Amino acid sequence: MPRPSILIARAIFPEVVDKLAAHFDVEANQADELWPREQFIQRLQGKQGVFTTGGERIDAALLAQAPGLKICANMAVGHNNFDLPAMTAAGVLATNAPGVLTETTADMGFALLMAAARRVTESEHYLRAGRWDRWSCDMMIGQDVHGSTLGIVGMGRIGQAIARRGALGFGMQVIYHNRSRLPEAEEAAVGARYAGLDELLRTADHVVLVVPYTPEAHHMIGAAQIALMKPTATLVNIGRGGLIDEDALAQALQAGRIAAAGLDVFEGEPKVNPALLACANVVLTPHIASATVPTRKAMAHLAADNLIGYLAQGRAVTPLNPEVMGGA
Repeated sequence: MPRPSILIARAIFPEVVDKLAAHFDVEANQADELWPREQFIQRLQGKQGVFTTGGERIDAALLAQAPGLKICANMAVGHNNFDLPAMTAAGVLATNAPGVLTETTADMGFALLMAAARRVTESEHYLRAGRWDRWSCDMMIGQDVHGSTLGIVGMGRIGQAIARRGALGFGMQVIYHNRSRLPEAEEAAVGARYAGLDELLRTADHVVLVVPYTPEAHHMIGAAQIALMKPTATLVNIGRGGLIDEDALAQALQAGRIAAAGLDVFEGEPKVNPALLACANVVLTPHIASATVPTRKAMAHLAADNLIGYLAQGRAVTPLNPEVMGGA
């Protein structure tokens, strides 16, 4: 029996390439080229599986041109690059990499919160520019994190990990908004209280977005929502860029309608809205919330395990549309 063929769309750890090569004929993009869509489709010809990293769009038009494809394994927990209904209709399994990045991503969310609230980036730029020549009582004055109110929008694994850090590490009052309320025991574990989105925005000193992107969530935080927030508040986004109307956020930051923001994700990334770049009171990082060696390796191995499990045994570890697997 010929071995299945797979495509690895971006450069990954060599040990993971070797792991996959033990099971498949592998075409690997270790040069990390950014293939145009047509070239990506061309390279999918004859492939039964593809290892994706979140930037490769898998939709009905692509699937129609790659009829042999059986599985797309994302090395990310987010999967807004997948058109799941189209994949299911085509009988193509979609998988992602949840769980393994929870704690690392929560660390980064809290790091952005603290850096924005305490004006760390702004202060460093001030110092490096040689502008620090004296002490003053209001120099780079920021907002407290300890004892403040933390508002979390999206209370999945990562949201709950951020809540634990806030409640148990910094004595914060935690409120959250989610599509569905958590069981009482899970709320009690971090002292969290459920709130409507408007109430959360009005009440919280620091707001963290940890929701996945969907068309319904597009620009869920816009000018009207930002207007509800305290002028001393911090807004952090480690979900997806399209959750925030970036023009509205930039205008609010420049006008002082909120104090600061911390963003790891951007609409249209890797391009960043120039209006945000012009704001001093925003901490910007290039989508690195999961970027530690152990976590990125765990994500890559999980994507590989999904490919191996499905193409070799008909069962994947973390399927997004398990109905494709049927009774296998």
